[in-house]
Amino acid sequence: MAWSIAEVARMSGVTSRTLRHYDEIGLLPPAWIGSNGHRYYEEADLLRLQQILLMRELDLGLREIQAVLDSQVDRVAVLREHHQRLLAERDRLGTLARTVGRTIAELEEAEENDSMTKINRPENLFEGFEPSPEENEKVRDRWPRAWEQSQRAVATMTAEDTERWQREVTAQMIRVAEFMVAGTPVDDPAVQTEMAEHYRGVCRFWTPNAAAYKGLAQTYVDEPQMRANFDKIANGLAVYQRDAMVVYADARLS
Repeated sequence: MAWSIAEVARMSGVTSRTLRHYDEIGLLPPAWIGSNGHRYYEEADLLRLQQILLMRELDLGLREIQAVLDSQVDRVAVLREHHQRLLAERDRLGTLARTVGRTIAELEEAEENDSMTKINRPENLFEGFEPSPEENEKVRDRWPRAWEQSQRAVATMTAEDTERWQREVTAQMIRVAEFMVAGTPVDDPAVQTEMAEHYRGVCRFWTPNAAAYKGLAQTYVDEPQMRANFDKIANGLAVYQRDAMVVYADARLS
């Protein structure tokens, strides 16, 4: 039995364009191509696509995925390994969710505390991340290619995508604030792991080099609305975040 590229796209949620790209790079060639030029896939191809999607969920690159698939013969063993990784990721996310929930509860209870303030509506933290026309013009002039990339990325986001992104950023800001309040140095490996996660988040919109990433870090401090958003989580968080980003840029970026 074989399925057309349109049917595979509908079943898997992978676009036809992506499937054609996978064919072009040799990652997922179709079983055969019809006289009409359409690609057709058989059961073995669908199983390979499933493995590709599983590894994509684990943030493996396409070259890494192809190397894994080409070196593995036992599909069951590969799937079992993926399953174990997914279970580990589930446990990690569960722990993270409990940590964030506990932190939010503590923040709400610490309304009178000078170092941490209550978060009434987390989405309000992001009102300052929409630059003013003047700030937008500065960014466009300084990093025109980055500005164009970010605009294209934002244009593709749905309301659900935006809400999910806001929640992720809020959770990370809280985690970084916890390090700051605990007195953890910005070059501590745990803090730098968070900066690596922050950098990956930025790269969803554009890919800054070291200088650009430092420039973004300084913007968090210099731009009043952005600084206020960080300091709603914890006083001084904008400066702490900037310093941690500078350390990351010097150590990891070029």
